[in-house]
Order: sequence, then C-alpha cells, then structure tokens
Amino acid sequence: MIRIAVANQKGGVGKTTTAINLATALAATGLRVLLIDLDPQGNASTGLGITQALRERSSYELLTGQATLEEVVVQTRVPRLDIVPAKVDLSGAEIELIEFERRTHRLDGALENVPAARWEVCLIDCPPSLGLLTVNALIAANSILVPLQAEFFALEGLSQLLKTIERVRERFNPELSVLGVALTMYDRRNNLSAMVADDVRAVLGKVVFETVIPRNVRLSEAPSHGIPALIYDHRCPGSEAYIALAREFIARLPRPAEAA
Repeated sequence: MIRIAVANQKGGVGKTTTAINLATALAATGLRVLLIDLDPQGNASTGLGITQALRERSSYELLTGQATLEEVVVQTRVPRLDIVPAKVDLSGAEIELIEFERRTHRLDGALENVPAARWEVCLIDCPPSLGLLTVNALIAANSILVPLQAEFFALEGLSQLLKTIERVRERFNPELSVLGVALTMYDRRNNLSAMVADDVRAVLGKVVFETVIPRNVRLSEAPSHGIPALIYDHRCPGSEAYIALAREFIARLPRPAEAA
C-alpha cells in the first residue's frame, strides 16, 4: 500500500479539501483508497459524511493501541473509499503519546500488517502543525503531498515544512520524499497568485504540479452536505481541477515494488 501524507503546518490552505477530493478521484479510477483523518477537528470525516455516531472508534484509538485498523475503519458513501475518522479526543494524543514506547512510530506500526489486497493507496490528512501527530504521519508515509496556498507567505511556511521533512528523513524515514506541491486557492483575478505561483515554480521546479486549484465556492459548500465536491458538483471549476490533479498524481505514484 502506497502511503502519502497530505501535510502543511499552516491552516486554511485547502489541505483537507485536497485530501477528500483527491481520495474521491482516485477511488473513481478504480483504486481502493484509505483516508486516515489525523486532524482533531475531524473535518475530513465530516466532509465525507461520517457523523459523530459513526466515530465510536477513531484514529485516536488506533494510535493509542486501543483498537486495530480494521476496527476503526468506516466505509464512506464513495465506492472503494474507506476512512479512519477522527474525533476531538485526538487533541490530547500529542501529550498522551509521550508516555508510549516508540511514540513517533505508532501510526507506522498500526499500518504494518495491512493485507496487500485491502487498499492500494492510503492518504493521511495531517493537522495544521508540525507536532507528534504529523511526525507520525511522515514516518508512516512513503511520500508527502503539500497543498500550498497561493499567497505571499507561502514559501516561508513551505521552508519550515521542508526542514521538518529533512529531519524526519535523517532520523527515522530515509525513504520519505516529496511527491508534489499543489497550489491551492488560486485566484486568477489576482496578480499576486500568479506571482506566487511563478516564485514557487522557480524554486521547486517540476515538483510543483501543473494543475492549480482555484478558489471556488462549490468546494467550500460541499463539506456542509457531507459529500466531496466531486460528487456535489462534478462540473464546477474546483472539481474539474481536482480531477486534473488526480491524473498528475497517479502518474507520479511509485509502482508497487517501489512502495513496498
């Protein structure tokens, strides 16, 4: 199973929206997808229609060893897409995990014995921080997808994240790589978005996806209905952009032998 962390320590950059819609697009191509919600806010779970009643067990129980992966997985209404939901208990996990042995490897251990045929791709939606939950995701992942808002301070925040990735690579996970950077909340009417995009591409080159995700009201509306934007309105500019991003994303996925 290919594991990809969707991470950016800055909030409000479209990280969860990217995780939900990319997971949906991948499932639509026939891939069996697992989405792990590691954000205590649980927005990925809400955005896929997983109510609090369905979150009896969550990523909190998974990380603390109170439940196995199979016990916490919930089927979504999207065919071939399953989720490990999150609930507010996860907000205390940063402190609780300090007492655990190999606290930085809890998620990696929980995913270790997943049958190869169960899922093909795992996306991990990280919280907007560089704390222990995100470190767990980076250690468990093969690679990282970085949603990056096209705004003035984008590169500054990205540099902090890249430093953290390098530390994790040096100490825990030498195979961790950046699968790509996706420019989000792009406003074509704003010259600043174009300038930021040019700067990011000048610094990072081909690691930046060609597809940019525009600001789009339908993307913002969809979570309140508990469905991905790709289902809520598959013809809106935001959905069309995520479909295009999914094509690029799939082309960059490592082959099974490489991800093993």
